[in-house]
Amino acid sequence: MDDMLDEGAYDRRRLRQWLAGEAGGFSRRDLLKLTAAVGAGLAGTAAAGTSAKGAAGPIVKPLPPESFTVLGTNAEMRWSAMAGQGYLVPIDRFFVRNHTSTPIIEPADWRLQVFGAGLRHGPAEFSYDDLRRLPSETITSAVECAGNGRSYFTSQQGQPVSGTAWKLGGIGVARWRGVRLSTVLRHAGLGRNAVDVLPTGLDPNYVTGGVDLGPVRRPLPVRKALHDVLVAYEMNGEPLPADHGRPARLIVPHWIGIASIKWLGGIEVSDAPLFSPWNTQFYRLFGPDFPAEGRPFDRQVVKSAFELDQGAQVPAGRPTRLRGRSWSAGGAIHHVDVSTDGGRRWRRARPVGAGEGAAWQRWEIDWLPAAGEHELLARATDVRGGTQPDVAVHNELGYLFDAVVRHRVVAA
Repeated sequence: MDDMLDEGAYDRRRLRQWLAGEAGGFSRRDLLKLTAAVGAGLAGTAAAGTSAKGAAGPIVKPLPPESFTVLGTNAEMRWSAMAGQGYLVPIDRFFVRNHTSTPIIEPADWRLQVFGAGLRHGPAEFSYDDLRRLPSETITSAVECAGNGRSYFTSQQGQPVSGTAWKLGGIGVARWRGVRLSTVLRHAGLGRNAVDVLPTGLDPNYVTGGVDLGPVRRPLPVRKALHDVLVAYEMNGEPLPADHGRPARLIVPHWIGIASIKWLGGIEVSDAPLFSPWNTQFYRLFGPDFPAEGRPFDRQVVKSAFELDQGAQVPAGRPTRLRGRSWSAGGAIHHVDVSTDGGRRWRRARPVGAGEGAAWQRWEIDWLPAAGEHELLARATDVRGGTQPDVAVHNELGYLFDAVVRHRVVAA
């Protein structure tokens, strides 16, 4: 595979360049000053900064407790809310990841600014109507927070981590409609010298440890930008809701969720490598087993979830059909094995449905539970042979948890 399409390969190359001082946008000196200001806490705390757009609050849409667990400025989908649902996650139960708060931006007032040394003819501007007049495309893709599963480092492995304590509900699969980013860049006059693009959101600036880091932004290589990235303005057949990026957002298939910038407002096209706090201080792997500058981030990992809450009650002595979903950025899921006795015996689950876009795989398995407590496990393997381990590799910010999750239920 082209190493500028693979997230891990791209990040490794950019880390080498950043360490060598080939940095645009955020240098090692910037990081040292920021670290000194923030102190030891790399995860930091968020505070609403300033924005040219109005913000109604951390999250706008209703968050009924049967569908969500609220985690500060974020809302995690409860997996029991997906029981009986189809392939896509309905908008009303799609998870929300906000660094600060949801801005309210009217499409008529919105403009996308494209600028930088990687353009042939100077800056370009697109209105919402301009965007909708361009050729459209529809894709089905997952968006997943890099910290999805983070809480299990502590609750299951006994290891401290910092950051939002997601269980497994920081993922959603939707059908997105919009314009290929390649189309936007070519209309803007993409030059042959272009190297990186830096999409920027219009949400309020992110403040951590009293330091204003500016708007959320994270670079992509031009090769990825031209390959499969979408500037989306619809979600599951409806205009993007405010919490999910209205009027327009990026969808970056197979890369971590932070790459899919919401409330897209600007795209810098550079003729040199670009950096930001979101690919230097955040979204790297830090800890005793990693170098001081952090290990480059890799692609998302294989995960599985039951469509049940932890501690759910099931009827004893009666046939029960367990359902769940598994996913991997490495490719489609090949098979899923399930244990209902804490891992002593495993059975192959039945796949459900064809799998639109291979974003994830639904599965089911029948079980006759005896009365008492039981520990359910699901282990998925993708088409490249990637599978879930018993123990995830620990890192201080709790990214990429991929171990088999121990799911307790009670039969009564």
